[in-house]
Amino acid sequence: MNTNLNSEREEMIEKAKYMKEEEKIFRYNGILYPVLSAPEENLKAYESFEARPDDVMLVSYPKCGFNWMIGVLLKITSAIGVKAEPKENFLPLIEFQKPEKQKYLSQVPSPRLFGTHMSPDNIPSSFAAKKTKILVIFRNPKDTLVSYYHFCNSNPVLPTAESWDKFFEEFMRGDVCWGSYFDYALAWEKHMDDPNVMIVTFEEMKKDLTEGVRKVSRFFGFSLSEEQVQSISQESMFSTMKDGSKEKYGKMVNVFFRKGEVGDWKNHFSEAQSQEMDAAFEKYLAGTKLGAQLKYDVYCK
Repeated sequence: MNTNLNSEREEMIEKAKYMKEEEKIFRYNGILYPVLSAPEENLKAYESFEARPDDVMLVSYPKCGFNWMIGVLLKITSAIGVKAEPKENFLPLIEFQKPEKQKYLSQVPSPRLFGTHMSPDNIPSSFAAKKTKILVIFRNPKDTLVSYYHFCNSNPVLPTAESWDKFFEEFMRGDVCWGSYFDYALAWEKHMDDPNVMIVTFEEMKKDLTEGVRKVSRFFGFSLSEEQVQSISQESMFSTMKDGSKEKYGKMVNVFFRKGEVGDWKNHFSEAQSQEMDAAFEKYLAGTKLGAQLKYDVYCK
């Protein structure tokens, strides 16, 4: 068992027991963050983090498939004989690392595998300067909201949602950790044509994981045989990945890997809420390249 990672997580959970719900979050530069996992000292250190050209960087808004995709990337790098740092002894989200651990990461050998929930506006400028390749995974906003709601209710370090209706309102206002989904999407929309950025969607990866593995590997310049592609795809099915992550996440495996389904929003949204989300998507993302890639009419109508 990854005692380092699990002991840190257990320590945060223990601290959370003695905190009021409103004490679990704070604002930094106008955006909400979790006090225990991404405190201000981490965020300040992150701002000056130095990227490298051969870093493997994964980005997502919370609950868009980040943990699943990190697992896929680890399998891809392992298949070509690359032992990406950091290994699985701690979460790859840079903003979750204490300043001293971020400093340690500056000394580990390449290639390094990282992740973040930050928008491009808050990712250190060194990633653009070094032309680091960044993979971004998005998910339709309705399923993202549902997954985020359940995540908050099962993860003690985050405030428990008062109710589904209340959480829906907070999400639509952007009053959740890492801010507004739509602001986040619009920020990445500006980078759709950046050759060092590739955006994939949770839905397309679920629909054809084999092609997704090929696409991601080509983007990072990793050469996989067809046999390796097929093997990684089989090992990376959501249910398989969830079963294989029990040692890493311990009791929290069902928190980080819940259902992984497309369309679960239909079990939660009222008609009025569905229409409100439709209107928001129309306002912010209709007519954009990212909006088209999300195939909103297919997955959310």
